[in-house]
Amino acid sequence: MKDNKEKRKQEETDETSQEDAAEKESVIIEEETAGTDPAEKSEQSELDKVYKELDDVTDRYLRLQAELANIRKRQERERQDLRRFSSQSLAKELIPVLDNLERALTIEADTEAGENLKKGIEMVHSSFLQAFEKEGIEVIDPLGEPFDPNYHEAYTQVPANEGQESNEVAQVFEKGYKLHERVLRAAKVSVTL
Repeated sequence: MKDNKEKRKQEETDETSQEDAAEKESVIIEEETAGTDPAEKSEQSELDKVYKELDDVTDRYLRLQAELANIRKRQERERQDLRRFSSQSLAKELIPVLDNLERALTIEADTEAGENLKKGIEMVHSSFLQAFEKEGIEVIDPLGEPFDPNYHEAYTQVPANEGQESNEVAQVFEKGYKLHERVLRAAKVSVTL
C-alpha cells in the first residue's frame, strides 16, 4: 500500500510538474510574442518604409538620369541642325538674286559686248550654283515629274498633252530650292488635269 501511495504521489507530482512546465512554456511563449511583437512590428514597418523610400529615390534617380540623357541628345541634335541649316537665311536672301541672273541669261545678245556681258553673267550664275551645292542647297526643277505638294506649289492646272499623265508638272514658273531635306522655297508650277 505504501507503494501505491508513493506511486500516486509520484504521479501527481509528475502531472503537476508537467502542468507547471506546460504553463511556464505558454507564459514564455506569450511573453515572447506579447513582449516583442509590437517592437518587431514597428521595426518591420520602419524597415518597409525605408525600402519604399529607397525604391522611390532609386526610381526618381533613374528617371532623372533618363531625362538628362534625353536633354543631352536633344541639345546635340539642335547643335547639328544649327550647323546643318546655318546657311538657310542667307540662301533665302540669295535665291531672288539667282532668279534675276537666270532671267538675265534669257536675254539674247546682239553685239560682242552683249555676248561678253552674258558670259560674265553665266560665270556668276555657275559660281552661285557651286556655292549653293557646297552648302547642301539643291535646285527643285520638277518639269515632267509627278506633282508633290511638299516640294511644289501649283499655280494653275492645264489639260494634259499627249504623252503626259494626270497630276504631272507641265510647266515650271519658278524653280524651288531645298537645303538638305528642308524646303527653302517650293517650285511654282502648273499641273496637268
